Amino acid sequence: MKLKKNTYLDMINVGIVEDDTEIREAICSYLNDQENIRCELAEESVEKFVRILYPDKLPNVILMDIGLPGMSGISGIKLIKEKYPEIDILMLTVHNDPHKIFQSLCAGATGYLLKTTPLTEIKRFIEELSLGGAPMSPQIARRVIEFFQEGKEEKEPSPLTQKEKEIVLDLVDGLSYKMIADKQSVSIDTVRTHIKHIYNKLHVHCKADVIRKSLQGEI
Repeated sequence: MKLKKNTYLDMINVGIVEDDTEIREAICSYLNDQENIRCELAEESVEKFVRILYPDKLPNVILMDIGLPGMSGISGIKLIKEKYPEIDILMLTVHNDPHKIFQSLCAGATGYLLKTTPLTEIKRFIEELSLGGAPMSPQIARRVIEFFQEGKEEKEPSPLTQKEKEIVLDLVDGLSYKMIADKQSVSIDTVRTHIKHIYNKLHVHCKADVIRKSLQGEI
């Protein structure tokens, strides 16, 4: 089943994989109180969650913890994305370890939040994600960038222009093409042209590869 990106008028279906019952039920209850969000799938483990994941009733977004009973959340990303690549997975965890952040993104997570994120912000990030963004708190992105840049030898000058570097940072911060266009005061077509040039210069084929190179300090 192919999922489409939402508009603000669409209902966003959210699933939760969280082993803390109190946290799981609190988030689910809060989301169900929202006009544009429904949370009908919530389990304590990846194994239980995939057993209730049916092709005719897929969530648009899954909130995924990392430390879970049985299979880890990072392994769960790979399992779910292999079968349902259109589902966006947003990590919601206590871990701010750069290794875990990077492993999650490489596995296919579209965003990464800490459990200290307020419920109102979680709702906002879910909405951004459903519109094509890739939410990640700026401090998380900077932490990973700093980690991968530690001890690196001086690199060759970046092939990107200053404007292209700014757009890469916008991608890392989880902005959609429309959000980038508004921030940079340009058209969406101009953003697409810049991103096409970025792909060609970095020899990559997708946004995830650009973010990975940025997080590794290669840009």
